[in-house]
Amino acid sequence: MMTRTTRSRRAARLAGLALAAALALTACGPGASDGGGTVASDVPLTIPREDMGTFVRNFNPFSPNVAPMTQQAVYEPMIIFNPADGSMTPWLASEWTTSKDGKDIVFTLRDGVQWSDGEPLVAQDVVTTFDLQKELLGGYEYLDSVEAKDDRTVVFHLTETYSPALSELGQQIVIPDHVWSDMEDPGKATNEAPVGTGPYTEVTAFASQSFDLGPNPHYWQPDKQQIPGIRMLAFAGNDGANLAAANGEVDWAPQFIPNIEQAFVARDPEHNHYWFPPTGAMISWQLNTTREPYDDVDVRKALSMAIDREQVIDVAMQGYTKPADCTGLSGGYDTWRDEDLAGSCTWTTRDVDAANALLDEAGYARGADGTRTLKDGKPFTLKISVGSTSSDWLSVADIISQNLADVGVKASVDAPDWSAVTASYEDGTFDTGIVWSNNAPTPYQFYRGVMSTQTVKPVGEQTFENYHRFGDEKTDDLLDEFAASSDEAGQHDVVERLQAEFDAQAPVVPLFPSPEWGAYTDARFTGWPTEDNPYATLSTRAPTAVLVLTSLRPVQG
Repeated sequence: MMTRTTRSRRAARLAGLALAAALALTACGPGASDGGGTVASDVPLTIPREDMGTFVRNFNPFSPNVAPMTQQAVYEPMIIFNPADGSMTPWLASEWTTSKDGKDIVFTLRDGVQWSDGEPLVAQDVVTTFDLQKELLGGYEYLDSVEAKDDRTVVFHLTETYSPALSELGQQIVIPDHVWSDMEDPGKATNEAPVGTGPYTEVTAFASQSFDLGPNPHYWQPDKQQIPGIRMLAFAGNDGANLAAANGEVDWAPQFIPNIEQAFVARDPEHNHYWFPPTGAMISWQLNTTREPYDDVDVRKALSMAIDREQVIDVAMQGYTKPADCTGLSGGYDTWRDEDLAGSCTWTTRDVDAANALLDEAGYARGADGTRTLKDGKPFTLKISVGSTSSDWLSVADIISQNLADVGVKASVDAPDWSAVTASYEDGTFDTGIVWSNNAPTPYQFYRGVMSTQTVKPVGEQTFENYHRFGDEKTDDLLDEFAASSDEAGQHDVVERLQAEFDAQAPVVPLFPSPEWGAYTDARFTGWPTEDNPYATLSTRAPTAVLVLTSLRPVQG
């Protein structure tokens, strides 16, 4: 077993290795002096990636092994939705319209945008993007065809009225047709020298634990390329990345940092800051409903009532978020939430007596030793899967395990690396696990991903949502009603009924809305989003990351 001392030494070694790799790329690190007492202006914005021990030079946005920041700095979407303030920002598209029947969406591409090789952005680029997206990754079942009307006009023809299409289609990053149409095998291409429209497209240096992205020489907003570039550092866990942040070796730390006031802010109160808006995905405990006893709604609700969410929030999540309620909605959907329902929740509040009574009534008897049995007489035991590098979620799983003992259920935490955990989710071989939800501009995709029969795949068949494999036909009808409506009031009415159905079915056990992690130092760069200026979140993995990259500027001094 790895001791706390061993973990600290390993974290320090990893931080040192990553920093050494970074310094090998340039003589100056973050905050380094140019020799005259001023901060060096040519040092890139430095960002850690806490879940990658090494990097592979793969800038294929369709690849599961894509290098970080590819979809935020190299490629761009037509529009950007910001969950922090609910705004929709025109990006590669300057405007869009939807036909009266809702079956055609027309995007007008921004004039004067060039790819990093100097070629112009044209509508055919969008067509090729969606052809490859559907071929390689699937999805967009409602999309009949994409048509380039002229170089600046692209039309999406839908098979039916589908109101979420605007944000889903608009937020897909766009790739260049003149590069990708000539690739022999686009799904396997590593795209080592990417051509994009983003602000930082040039791979100026690459090593296994660090790489640099330099400015796009043809960026359409040159006045917003104020930072000299981006440097990514690889870390095999939060500990090393957090140490690098505490030591001032990175500018932007978008990962979980325990006790952040003491561990980070106190190290440099003048410059070190953080902001964790609860607008991320809902984090849930998902139970594999293809297995007994998780196919029983009363069992799902009883197990949920056993959980002390206040302890989960205060201890495991350091008070950075808040407990979930029985609507399942994260903080990004507060304007959609049925507050009356949220205020009357029962099964998302800890009540051990009620949980025990519900399990008794459901037929899961408790023996003389206090341990429950399944209906076939076997012990009621379960495993909670979570990736070994996620220290916060491991703590969540540990607390759930301890809580379940109060209702006679023995739980153990299964913590291999994330690739193994995710593979078990995708093929349905897991027992239970801590999982994220879909997160989109409206609650449609959240409820579709946890309750629709359309997202249920048989065990053994790969899926990228609804890992717990729960389907509800009433939910299907409500989702269809939402998709067919373009009336905001009507959509809110449907979402209230979806919330009621979620409350009735408990398809997953919601725990807490994920904070959008983000800590930073403004010692070298300023212009960061904050609670008072929420023009973006501080997540480096969200579409809003490009808004941050094009807003930061060096500190003058």
